[in-house]
Amino acid sequence: MVDMDKVLALHAAKKGVLEIKGSFDVTNPDELGEAYTPGVAKLSKMIEANPSDKDKYTVSGKLVAIISDGSAVLGLGNVGPAASLPIIEGKALLYKTFAGVDAIPLALNQVSVDEFVTTVKNMATSFAGIHLEDIAAPKVFEIEERLAKELSIPVYHDDQTGTAIVVLAGLINAAKVVDKPLQDLKIVLNGVGASGVATAKLLLAVGIKHITLIDINGKVQAGMTNYNSYQLALAEQVTQQAGQNLDEVIANQDVFIGLSDANVLSVEQVKRMAAKPIIFALANPVPEINPDDAKAAGAMVVATGSSQWANQVNNILAFPGLFKGLLASGLKSVDMQLQVQVAQGLAAMITQPSQEKIVPGVFDDGVVDVVATAVENYSKKVLK
Repeated sequence: MVDMDKVLALHAAKKGVLEIKGSFDVTNPDELGEAYTPGVAKLSKMIEANPSDKDKYTVSGKLVAIISDGSAVLGLGNVGPAASLPIIEGKALLYKTFAGVDAIPLALNQVSVDEFVTTVKNMATSFAGIHLEDIAAPKVFEIEERLAKELSIPVYHDDQTGTAIVVLAGLINAAKVVDKPLQDLKIVLNGVGASGVATAKLLLAVGIKHITLIDINGKVQAGMTNYNSYQLALAEQVTQQAGQNLDEVIANQDVFIGLSDANVLSVEQVKRMAAKPIIFALANPVPEINPDDAKAAGAMVVATGSSQWANQVNNILAFPGLFKGLLASGLKSVDMQLQVQVAQGLAAMITQPSQEKIVPGVFDDGVVDVVATAVENYSKKVLK
């Protein structure tokens, strides 16, 4: 377990986990002239004449902005923009550590969709890509859609796309472990926020139709005023189990995917699932059910979002390599087929899936390269 006193001391001592370092030495007048004035005057005039040259000659060609308003942190809720900084700062460190990608954390106040989009567009010249993080649904759906259309750089929402990719990778291998066809799985998805909607869409993309959508107000279905248009549209595309809440729909289901809150799935409910059930209890820091309890109740495969148990289904398996591939390939969007290919690449890293190993570990060799290669190979098909 992590020593929280040590965590606080480390972050306080360093004032966070990031620092800016120069890529030029400036130790004499000549080096000063090369790195700054008068050398930059020539660069500025060149970029004035051809603005795209900024990507060749400045950090804008390799810098990703990680942007959050802290309105929807998995397992923590609405913590606000200031409290989002440790999370997006940590992700910036992971980008650099695992993939060599330069990223900077930016906290925005919780403003309207129009203000958010305008703010990001107004500063987008400085960046090669936008990574959205921990923004509440349904606002984030519109923010992502608009930015993807209105910017000429990749826009990626980690809570949606990253989560969906790694869940699919794990499910591909979990289905092999329990010896059930992937497309035939009957799934209860508990928590239909941004990550839940994106995960369900990706599962639909690979042919899984039996997906029951449960959120705080019960099953998502037509006519319910408690759910947004994105959730209701998704409900029309899936085949759902009869019943109105988690306890009613869980019977005879093959898979529980939790993207919700702590301790919402009981031992008794797991026992009522189909034979050899698969449990993805991904809430952090406390999962929907303790993995030991789930296994005792008969679960064949259990995954969580935490590193303290086997089968950590975590976005970190996706986002560093994904942006490494995007920046290298010039691909400007992350569509559904790209997500499928990245998930299949991650799943294929496990040549013999088992109860304790359905996804690669965060520190396994080759994870970033597999994801980046999947992106680059896909780009060759679509950028002909």
